[in-house]
Amino acid sequence: MFLRRAYYTHPEFAVGFRQMAPQSLGIAAWGLMTGVAMVKSGMSIVEALAMAMFVYAGSSQLAAIPLLLVGAPMWVILATAFCVNLRFVVFSLHLRSYLIHLPRLERLVTGYLTTDITYVLFVQRFPKPGQTEEARVAQQAYLAGNSCVNWSNWVGSSILGIALANFIPTAWGLGFAGILCLVGILCSLATTRLRMLSAALAGVAAVAAYALPLKLNIIVAIAVAVLACLSLEKLRPSPPPAPELPEEHRA
Repeated sequence: MFLRRAYYTHPEFAVGFRQMAPQSLGIAAWGLMTGVAMVKSGMSIVEALAMAMFVYAGSSQLAAIPLLLVGAPMWVILATAFCVNLRFVVFSLHLRSYLIHLPRLERLVTGYLTTDITYVLFVQRFPKPGQTEEARVAQQAYLAGNSCVNWSNWVGSSILGIALANFIPTAWGLGFAGILCLVGILCSLATTRLRMLSAALAGVAAVAAYALPLKLNIIVAIAVAVLACLSLEKLRPSPPPAPELPEEHRA
């Protein structure tokens, strides 16, 4: 993504930059609170900085930090982070046709930098993969501009939170701004009845299982939503077969 000069000079880079800018305030508040939470959980400055710069997964970071704080077993922490990040499997399947033509290193960089917000904005602007080299460069340029704002904003605000951790009380609740940002993403993705149902089921399951220790209600919510939607997909009637052409119209 950031490996070609053509992306930075393309007009779509500026478009991606501008469209991500309005989301920056919520992301910055979320990153700031994540930086504070990492230090408050007992992580060293070096560990917190390494997580802020290399993990780049806000939701799984926030899910893992309370588990680290209470000394949860490693398998629980890894399973929670894995389940929280399962949505990126869906993202990658959808984006495969957009990125398959790129070299492996560029695909890896693009995958690392893709987040919920960048994915939503990208597929809204480009509903279908580009069919020409010019169109593909435009799409990658948009992603580059989009991700440039998102990554630098997240890492910068997380580092600021680490630096100010002893001066910012967690009671300020700055992470709520990040939650509101995710709610906005959820609403933009809930475009079908099945997606709305999955979101509702996950919310109900998470609340019902809230008393479980070690944040296991997150895993329960994901499992309930996935199993229910897979079951409903199987019950969905198949589309009617296409009508056969008359013999004289066949090629």
